[in-house]
Amino acid sequence: MTNNRYNSGRKKDAAPLEEAFNELLKAYRLKDKFDERLLMQAWPEMMGKTVATRTSGLYIKDKRLFVKITSGPVKSELNMNRTKVLDLIASKFGKGIIEELVIL
Repeated sequence: MTNNRYNSGRKKDAAPLEEAFNELLKAYRLKDKFDERLLMQAWPEMMGKTVATRTSGLYIKDKRLFVKITSGPVKSELNMNRTKVLDLIASKFGKGIIEELVIL
């Protein structure tokens, strides 16, 4: 009784929720934005309390992470360790989400 014309794009097997959610994000081209939001939420955990408390702004544009730091010494420390921060982001979220780190 079912008409295969309507179900042609559906999979017959059940999929885990995480897999289905990732496919949905890819289908609507939202995967990059979702990963960017996860990165912004994980910033305090990744960088630690000292950097997190001195971060006054954080945004992403064109695969660049802009970080506004209120402390001069913390800003210079982040500038010296820019590649380490990018490697940390790449290891946690995958390569390609952030290509450049801009410290403001």
